[in-house]
Amino acid sequence: MNLDSFPDLILENEAVLLRPLLESDFDNLLDFSINEPDTWYYSLVRANGKENLEKYIQIALAAKERKAEFPFIVFDKKSGKYAGSTRFYDINFAHKTLQLGYTWYGEAFRGTGLNKHCKLLLLQFAFETLEVERVEFRADNDNKRSIAAMKSIGCKEEGVLRNHMPTYNSDVRRDTIILSILRAEWFENVKQRLVDSIKELN
Repeated sequence: MNLDSFPDLILENEAVLLRPLLESDFDNLLDFSINEPDTWYYSLVRANGKENLEKYIQIALAAKERKAEFPFIVFDKKSGKYAGSTRFYDINFAHKTLQLGYTWYGEAFRGTGLNKHCKLLLLQFAFETLEVERVEFRADNDNKRSIAAMKSIGCKEEGVLRNHMPTYNSDVRRDTIILSILRAEWFENVKQRLVDSIKELN
């Protein structure tokens, strides 16, 4: 099983729809890029400003063409608006692993439960359709909001790669925290906890 079998993959439930990112989605994301540039403060690949957004989408689509990544655009059904983007990346089907990240949402969509809906769909697809054994998450160790969001969906912290890589356009290097969910954990308790937490939002 691999993503070649799902070129037009759409994941959705009553709250959110995730579909493949397209070049034309530039128009759907431009407002965030211009008006909410701090969204990418901790990101290594930024989409703040028109030129950076164009590059962001081009890089994502090129990685999809190489079969290294699968980027999505996120549509919030409640508001009827596009909310942000996320993707599978570092996909290794031989090892049955992938990473889930490059996730960002506009300010109005943070803290609404949208992220949990997205993660439920993405993790369910990864573990139950693609049958991977491990989904990994990474973040700048200073990005406390992102780390808290990952832990809230059931990710376990594995450790920190110290002085791991340079930050965006800077000589300062960042520490990178690594978290993960394993296949057994998903079926044992993570999925049900995530489903229950979503129910509590309604």
